[in-house]
Formats: sequence, C-alpha cells, structure tokens
Amino acid sequence: MNNEWPLWEIFIRGQHGLSHRHVGSLHAPDAEMAIKNARDVYTRRNEGVSIWVVEAVHISATSPGDKGPFYEPSQSKVYRHPTFFDIPDEVGSM
Repeated sequence: MNNEWPLWEIFIRGQHGLSHRHVGSLHAPDAEMAIKNARDVYTRRNEGVSIWVVEAVHISATSPGDKGPFYEPSQSKVYRHPTFFDIPDEVGSM
C-alpha cells in the first residue's frame, strides 16, 4: 500500500500577469489542501491572484526528444502562418 500523498503541479497567476505560470510542485492529500499549501509556499508576498493545482498523474505531455517528428506536420500548413494573409492597410500595425 502506498501511503504517499499525490504530487500536485502548481500554477500561479500574478497580479500583473494575464496567464498562470508553473511555479513548482508539492504533495497533498487532495486539491483543497494542495491549494492551501500552494498559497502558503508560493504566494508569501501576496503576489498571486489565482492558483491552479493539477494532480501530476493527469498531465500529458510530449517529450523534448519528439520535437522534430511531432511538429513536422505543421510545416505543411502554411495557412497557419501569419505571412499567408494580406493585412489591409486600414488595419494598421498589428
């Protein structure tokens, strides 16, 4: 039997930020306690306005070693690149 609490990944949105950023990890028995612990550990100076916690086992990711083969199909989709579109002069600088 495994008595270790699950690992949670912690994301904080700062007062001047528009998105959450990963700040670290911690162990906790549940999401509520993970949020409270994250508040105590990662927002000691009142810099956070929002906390996300995600149990690490629920995160799926690509491997840096797969970078080439994984992203190659995007090279054939030129319509996704901003240079594919003509921007009308009246729109101005974007």
